[in-house]
Amino acid sequence: MTVQRRDDGSAGDVDYGSIACSYFSYRQPDPRIKARIERALGTAQTVLNVGAGTGSYEPDARTVTAVEPSAAMRAQRPPHLTVAIDAVAEELPFADREFDASMATFTIHQWTHLARGLSEMRRVTRGPVIILTCDPTLVQQFWLNDYAPEVLVAETRRYPSLERIRNQLGDTVQVLPVPIPIDCVDGFNEAYYARPEQLLDDRARLVCSAWSLVPPELQVEYVEHLRRDLRDGPWDARYGHLRHLAEYDGSLRLVVAA
Repeated sequence: MTVQRRDDGSAGDVDYGSIACSYFSYRQPDPRIKARIERALGTAQTVLNVGAGTGSYEPDARTVTAVEPSAAMRAQRPPHLTVAIDAVAEELPFADREFDASMATFTIHQWTHLARGLSEMRRVTRGPVIILTCDPTLVQQFWLNDYAPEVLVAETRRYPSLERIRNQLGDTVQVLPVPIPIDCVDGFNEAYYARPEQLLDDRARLVCSAWSLVPPELQVEYVEHLRRDLRDGPWDARYGHLRHLAEYDGSLRLVVAA
């Protein structure tokens, strides 16, 4: 199987070479989300991280092998993490059942062939396969849909349905909601449910890759709409209660295949 790749090696619909400059600053692993992934990994000691990016959510006290196709993202991995292997999910260069567990966080929506990528993860894994993703049926329920509808339309189209993931993994599969804390340090769109001002920051939006799928002039229009409503009060009138909500149950889901 041949997977088309961009100049820096990116294999999805976004050139991560163009957004990687800000990624590590804005997409830090949130410790509460990380703890959920750690629990799902159970007693696994050898873990494969597919689409590893800059290493967010890699467990600290286990032996991790990371796979990342984007050269720019591999270059931003902190020095205390293992060097990532240049490969794609659909063609994992490992033996059958080589790892105790495998994980993929915020990446399956970038894969060219979902079924092949999940099949490869299952092939090389003895134990649980862990997928952190979003439920596409819930993405457009977020307040940002009032301001940047085409961004969330693009996001919805990219994420595979939970049913597709379940059917492909084929084992006993749990789908667990992942509440988003009010001070979440991983800067995806919903992480700013109570801090809308953050999405006025060009660099914060840049690392939410769906924004790059919308024409620049439309992005400007969306941001100005949000800026006006924050300045004049309509956002707070409608959504101000979220500023005091400790956790937000949005579209974030953890799929655990035993």
